[in-house]
Amino acid sequence: MKRPTDMDNPSNMATPVQQAPSTTGSEAVAPRFSVIIPLYNKEAEIERTVRSVLAQTLQPLEIVIVDDGSTDNSRHVVEQIDSPLIRLHTQQNAGSGAARNRAIALSRGEYIAMIDADDEWMPNYLQQIARLIRLYPDCGGWCSAFDIVSDDGVFPSDSPRYEGIIEDYFREAMTRYVCITSATTIARRVFDQVGGFPEGMRMGQDTYMWIKLARSFKVAYTPRRLCRYNRIAQNRTTSIYRGDNCRESFKDFYTGGADTMLDEYAARIALSRAIIISAKGGTEEARQTERFFSYTRMNRRILTKLRVINRLPKPWRWNALRAYNYLAWKIARKGL
Repeated sequence: MKRPTDMDNPSNMATPVQQAPSTTGSEAVAPRFSVIIPLYNKEAEIERTVRSVLAQTLQPLEIVIVDDGSTDNSRHVVEQIDSPLIRLHTQQNAGSGAARNRAIALSRGEYIAMIDADDEWMPNYLQQIARLIRLYPDCGGWCSAFDIVSDDGVFPSDSPRYEGIIEDYFREAMTRYVCITSATTIARRVFDQVGGFPEGMRMGQDTYMWIKLARSFKVAYTPRRLCRYNRIAQNRTTSIYRGDNCRESFKDFYTGGADTMLDEYAARIALSRAIIISAKGGTEEARQTERFFSYTRMNRRILTKLRVINRLPKPWRWNALRAYNYLAWKIARKGL
């Protein structure tokens, strides 16, 4: 499959693109997309992200950006981008879940296309999602494969290799990327039915939303790599522990065996999340997660990893986890 056009080419970014015209006959009218971007301290990345949206061959109805109390120059960078599509709002810092929910509430489109403030779309992202919507209109979400931008280069995501409806979402998501925020579009009716993102959950609030989506709606997928997910270390995490301040947790999805794959997927996400919490010093929260999800049969390696990390002296945990993950990633890249 040919790689999409390089988005770093300035000529691509500068090309004026008109809103796709309505079609007649067998094709439906182009979907009306609202693009939402939660923004917090991304002054170095946000312009590139916004310009990747403005470069779409199918233009969105609007780009709704909610600045979540940035302390850097992020808001000023957005204000300097001249486009009538951009609607910039500000709020006191409340987290990305709250920022996304506010952006959705302020948006007007029938379809909500999400992108994080340090990721990028290929120019045909919205056009391809519109094609998926026409093919699978009864789904609640539509997503694509993506490239991972890391300190070691750019690599394709380990995602499904077929196009169509993900028939067993939780089984597929156990071993492959399906939904990530910047490569997922959701129908507004989904939010109306299942609610928005959990607010106050510091890690995994996007995955919590995908579980709510997949429990109630089908998800359509394309293996075309239409997004660049920025996994540069300093952009994604901090070594400081702060507990959640929300009523939702991944324990909410436990079915007691009624849906084995959902139980296992929830355990996988919760245990992986608890490893990071432990590495940051959240010993008791990690221990509670370990106890609750000890029922898992498919995630024993992750459970063991959590138990080991959580029993190390706190000053050792973060570096031990980083070393383990780096070694595991290198081995995986070599196919060992």
